[in-house]
Amino acid sequence: MSYFSTRPNARLMSSKPAKSAAAFNALKRDIMLGVLPAGASLTELDLAAHFGCSQGTVREALLQLQEEGLVLRQGHRGTQVSECTEDEAVEMFRVRRQIECNGILRVVQAPSRTLISDLNVLFDEMMDAARRDDELELASADRDFHRRIFQDARLPALDPILHRCLVHNHRFKISRSMAPRDLVATAQRHAAIIEAIESGDVSRANAALLHHIATIVDLGPSVFPDVIQ
Repeated sequence: MSYFSTRPNARLMSSKPAKSAAAFNALKRDIMLGVLPAGASLTELDLAAHFGCSQGTVREALLQLQEEGLVLRQGHRGTQVSECTEDEAVEMFRVRRQIECNGILRVVQAPSRTLISDLNVLFDEMMDAARRDDELELASADRDFHRRIFQDARLPALDPILHRCLVHNHRFKISRSMAPRDLVATAQRHAAIIEAIESGDVSRANAALLHHIATIVDLGPSVFPDVIQ
């Protein structure tokens, strides 16, 4: 089975009812964009009426959002949109660095035959989304790009952790945006990672990925003091 047949969005659409997928995607978009702010309550009954589906269908969508760390489900307190704080962002970036930079050492030593071609396809998707000014679609392709690299590290139990870090990184970055960003430049930043992996140079690939992570958003030198930004 190819990587592209098992990408997150494809899995979601094929394995879940269409209404559950629609509810999940709509709610995720609103949370990522801040339309639904941290602490906002999400009730199954209200959401079922809004999306024209059953509470069970809504529950599936909320559970998926919980897996990505976008909502908190707390028994009698119901479901609320999770916080997106700088303290958590710092720790998420540090965890992401540890997972990805350790992973790429394994990847470059034994890359799969389709890695570079898969990354080029995802790079083209990012560029297309950037030209359409669709930041959320760009972020989605970005997450697929980084997870595709990590897939070749053959450490599958860590992939859900990396995915949550990536989602939180993007949510935090969007929440910090005070002015429109150059999305094309954001997408183009990934070209250096592809070139470094393709070179077969472990040190170069590690440095490219580390610099990429460290310069996603300015959190100050204390986050990665060993990286020159």
